[in-house]
Amino acid sequence: MQDAMKFEALQVERTRATLHICLNRPEVRNAMSLQMVGELRQVLRDAEATVGQPDAVRVLVLRGADGHFCAGADLKDVAAARMRAMQGGGADPIAEVNAAFGELCVAYARTPLAVVAVLEGTVMGGGFGLACVADVAIATETAQFRLPETSLGLVPAQIAPFLVERLGYSQAKRLAVTGGRLDAAAALHIGLVHAVVGSAELPVALDGVLADILACAPGALAATKSLMTLARLCDPVDLVQPAASIFSQAAQGSEGLEGMSAFLQKRKPQWAMP
Repeated sequence: MQDAMKFEALQVERTRATLHICLNRPEVRNAMSLQMVGELRQVLRDAEATVGQPDAVRVLVLRGADGHFCAGADLKDVAAARMRAMQGGGADPIAEVNAAFGELCVAYARTPLAVVAVLEGTVMGGGFGLACVADVAIATETAQFRLPETSLGLVPAQIAPFLVERLGYSQAKRLAVTGGRLDAAAALHIGLVHAVVGSAELPVALDGVLADILACAPGALAATKSLMTLARLCDPVDLVQPAASIFSQAAQGSEGLEGMSAFLQKRKPQWAMP
């Protein structure tokens, strides 16, 4: 992948094994258009295509331009879909628009790459959902979280599974039925984000998280994410043998052998970034 890639709704830059993806529609607080959805899917496909290569992307960092993360779906796309729906036809244009965002969330939730969200300013609707999808979410004190769908006569349809996964049924339901509003401290309290830092401290905090991720073996990280996805849905007893097989494959693989050798030799493993 090139160090800098050109998109219309995103700014994308690569720093070694980290891909920085900035939602770049500041005039609408980075509301998510269909164009942005498509570009986010393309960036992810391109990054995943590097897996296994010597110069592979290992971490994705999502953030928004000009101090805001994302104001949710671009209602202009919804309005245009409504107009098409009024004209009739077989397909449901509104459902198609909504499903496109859902597929985006699923793709980022399932990626073998680590995903870090940097949350500032407005984090609303679909942006709230993306925050729940991230493996690590860091907020600044400026972050304001809102789940406004029910107050607009709408449903948080595609993000509902990720809200429940991240927050638990009780908190997710409470926020959904109240058009939930949270500041950064409240988001930390209920587990929506993992850390809250001052804006001036954000670069150091982000660098620390990236350093921790890049100290982990990329294959082991991907296998662990996949196993944890299964663990959400399975009885522990049903995972004993599959987990043992996954562990054995890792222990006998190149990463496991390198990791154990590095530990015994008191050195950093080859995958660790300096």
